[in-house]
Amino acid sequence: MSFQLHPQLQADTDVIGEFPLCLALLHKENIGPWVILVPKVANLQELHHLPMADQQQFLLESQTVFESLEQLFKPKKLNLGALGNMVPQLHIHHIARFETDVAWPGPVWGNTEGKQRSEQQTQQLVQQLAQAFQTQFADFKVN
Repeated sequence: MSFQLHPQLQADTDVIGEFPLCLALLHKENIGPWVILVPKVANLQELHHLPMADQQQFLLESQTVFESLEQLFKPKKLNLGALGNMVPQLHIHHIARFETDVAWPGPVWGNTEGKQRSEQQTQQLVQQLAQAFQTQFADFKVN
């Protein structure tokens, strides 16, 4: 079976582009820059189920996301999370957190207002992130 993005992830995100291993998505919620990496592997639920080389590739891609978020937005804290209780497909959240965000200092899950950014804000943020990812990671592709 080939890789397919879970319908809930499709509904909740916009595509930024693709790393060699992961699809890079931007969460639609307007809490701040919230990138989700989804390994393009069918039926994958846990990171440790990937071969070690793919786990290392994930770390390189994750580092690129976090370095980009740090450089572009200067967050107070960077959050990393992989819950998967509602959406079993492995997806790892990379969230730039600020003392001014609605959920601070708690977790974003269940603590936001559910507001989405405008289409213009989304496109601007997608372009900004894609450019930063391409600058740091030569094999990043914009769809």
